[in-house]
Amino acid sequence: MHIGLIGGIGPAATDFYYRKLIGAASALKKDLELTIVHADTSTLLANLIGNNEAAQCAIYAKLTDRLAAAGAQNVVVTSIAGHFCIDRFAEISALPVIDLTSVLSSWLQEKGMRTVGILGTETVMSSGMYGKLAPVDVLAPKDNGLQNVHEAYITLARSGQPTDVLRKVFLEAGKALISDGAEAVLLGGTDLNAIMDAETSPFPIVDCASIHIEEIARFI
Repeated sequence: MHIGLIGGIGPAATDFYYRKLIGAASALKKDLELTIVHADTSTLLANLIGNNEAAQCAIYAKLTDRLAAAGAQNVVVTSIAGHFCIDRFAEISALPVIDLTSVLSSWLQEKGMRTVGILGTETVMSSGMYGKLAPVDVLAPKDNGLQNVHEAYITLARSGQPTDVLRKVFLEAGKALISDGAEAVLLGGTDLNAIMDAETSPFPIVDCASIHIEEIARFI
């Protein structure tokens, strides 16, 4: 299976998917067939904030045509924020889309989780992962916490550089979500993997991107 990745959104997220898929292929003793195309982070964020699904889908569709021409047999968006238009994109994509939100919803229900917190962009948090995780309840940070996490995440996504200041914002928000009743906190942005992990986190986390990658690895 030749996998196509729509990367660039952002750099750290693309690198995370790339390295994890290389590891998965190695563990399976398979050669990895992979092509990556580049989407612009700033354009995605502008379309996300403006809820301009049509514009972002047009970008994805053009990039997917390139992946198909290169021999890819499916397409993956390596940004959780970039999934805001995933249903619409799947309708027009030249290749089958491996959708993170569907994979994550099934995973949470299989684990019996009822209430989770979420960190990521404002849209991802306030919509509870675009409303795709029902019947699981999704808690977002409250009051100023929502904007603080959003701004910290945008800074991380654009730079790809984790800092102690950014890490503190996410950790404080995650602890508050656990206090509010979340069983675990979703890393609702792929770039968060550069700053948090299950081994060192002071609270339970759900690594959404890694769950997505496990599903992609099935196609390898």
